[in-house]
Amino acid sequence: MPEEGGGPSGEEAAPPPRPAVAPSRVTWQKLAFLPVGLIAVLLATWLWFEQADLDALTRNALSDGRVSQALWQHIGLTVISTFFVLIIAIPLGILLTRRGFSRATPVAMAFANMGQATPAIGLLALLVIWLGIGRRAALIGIIAYAVLPVLSNTIAGLRANDPTLLEAARGIGMSPFGVLSRVELPLAVPLILAGVRTALVLNVGTATLATFGGGGGLGVLITTGITSQRMPVLVIGSVLTVALALLVDWLASLAELLLRPRGLEAGP
Repeated sequence: MPEEGGGPSGEEAAPPPRPAVAPSRVTWQKLAFLPVGLIAVLLATWLWFEQADLDALTRNALSDGRVSQALWQHIGLTVISTFFVLIIAIPLGILLTRRGFSRATPVAMAFANMGQATPAIGLLALLVIWLGIGRRAALIGIIAYAVLPVLSNTIAGLRANDPTLLEAARGIGMSPFGVLSRVELPLAVPLILAGVRTALVLNVGTATLATFGGGGGLGVLITTGITSQRMPVLVIGSVLTVALALLVDWLASLAELLLRPRGLEAGP
């Protein structure tokens, strides 16, 4: 017990416990498991396919490079749509956090929410009616569906920056562009990358619907397998779509780990 006068008795007061550091969402250990699992799933699918009894219709649907063509079309749709999402959403998010443009944020977010709230197949149907059947309509639909996570995370990441750090950067004579490029954006990188990761996975899934607008992709195999009731065709299309989604999520996680500013990682 403390002695009269309020001083400690003999033993020094224990220092307050340090706050617990939240573990990183992405670690090297977590990244090591996914490739192993993907290889196992693809190998099991290949072994099952090799021993499956294929009829003439199934062999015709999967021959002459149709599987690789559908896969590369799907990858192309994902890469192109993600590129346009980035060049639209990130600059727009930066602009909406600048003075004079912040009042437009609710309007921009409302349009982004409309793009994702609209059912993807309905949005694609409207675009096909407007633009006609082809890859362009599919790409615009995929882009509209994936803008929201990148835009909202860019705005949230820039607004979460400590104002005292920004004032200190301005106080040492940095220009507005220097503050943005050397302070604000590096601090917002984790949130922006999380939005990009979400958009990538959304794009892979939404690209399966491109087949209904004549855009190709793995959705061709899936719809062929369903309409013709050929399970091997359906399994190949579905497994490749899931594997591609997991692969791009893994690559985005790797980028998130590598591009995260080292100074943001709390020490032990």
